[in-house]
Amino acid sequence: MAERRLRVRVGSDALQELIERLAERLERSVVVDDPLVRLICSSQHFGDEDPVRIRSLLRGRADDVAIRYVLDQGVAGWPKPGFIEGRDDLGLRTRYCVPLRERGELLGLLMVVAPEGTLTREETDTVAAAVPAITSQLRADQLAASASELDLHETLHSLLGTGEAARAAARRQILDGGVLPDAPHAVVSVVQVSRSVEPPGQVEIALRASLEGFVRTRSADGVMAATPDGAVLLQVSARPLSAQELADQATAVREALTTYLDASAAPVLGIGGTHDGLADAWTSHAQAQVAARAARRLPHLKGVGAWESLGELAVLLQVPEHALTPSLLPTPLRLLLDSPGGQRLEETLRCFLEHAGSIPRTAEALQIHRTSLYYRLRQIQEITGLDLDSGGDRLVLHLGLRTLELLQAETDVQPAV
Repeated sequence: MAERRLRVRVGSDALQELIERLAERLERSVVVDDPLVRLICSSQHFGDEDPVRIRSLLRGRADDVAIRYVLDQGVAGWPKPGFIEGRDDLGLRTRYCVPLRERGELLGLLMVVAPEGTLTREETDTVAAAVPAITSQLRADQLAASASELDLHETLHSLLGTGEAARAAARRQILDGGVLPDAPHAVVSVVQVSRSVEPPGQVEIALRASLEGFVRTRSADGVMAATPDGAVLLQVSARPLSAQELADQATAVREALTTYLDASAAPVLGIGGTHDGLADAWTSHAQAQVAARAARRLPHLKGVGAWESLGELAVLLQVPEHALTPSLLPTPLRLLLDSPGGQRLEETLRCFLEHAGSIPRTAEALQIHRTSLYYRLRQIQEITGLDLDSGGDRLVLHLGLRTLELLQAETDVQPAV
């Protein structure tokens, strides 16, 4: 499913007027970006435009590499204005950057193009005098936009919650308000982040930015909500979105978060199953949370879990976090693991079960003679006391191995916050 590149919400006419006025006084190009270096509004040019500025005007945001470069300067935490040194290889001229804050919260970044890498005292005083009005107007614009978003956030929370009456009321509200069409298929994706060095507000903005391109696509209509800990995206469509479409979407979201956030955020995504419209979206949401837990615990998933591909892990991952301990391992499996040659026998058992008990395929996969395989299987049966010809005994061992896989992964991956 192709992401549609959307421009971020442009600034109000009042904010645009303030920016133009400042630019005329300085005779320099001025922009206001959001905390993720995405364009909110821009002044006229004064012959100082660079490739980064031009691309930002066309696309609503700079290139990922340029964004990461600016954020790596620590601008989100700057207590006062400073210069961002230009980079010829990025097509970026030096900029004077002023963090726009209200009560410590970063609202945006005021950028003044300064190719020579300096401003006169008169110019910095002019910028400083303009900052309070620009900051106030930026906050007013954001408050006006956030009122409706808050209502939608609460409605989405009710739709995906456990209360049947609340879900029904939220569904009617969404349909009556024209927020989403009454489409036959619904799927929910969730994003979770760990504690990060980034400020909470920065994380929430990054989550919104990573998902906004998928709220409206050629294949689906959607709605999203974000907090400093994670985000949820509900999409409805006339046809079920394919596994590949959803996987591509998840990959794009992770790549965007990699651009906007420090690596400590360690984002993971969970994709729920597709269900019957808004009425069953809550089921997809519950499944997406389980899939996100899988993505957090299992490194081979590379940060993206999909409910439809979890298999028996979908059941095990619904065990509460505090209960998912080695005590869940079946006694026969623990006996095997503690026996001499336990690792080799564990690998043999795993291969045997994953090949549905086929001797030829298991021997080929292990690259051993069938006689050697039969010997190992007899050892496994003697140690565990189980019969590998019994479906029930095989199930006990297979679920035990899957539980072991989750427990081993936990040593390398911390659970989501």
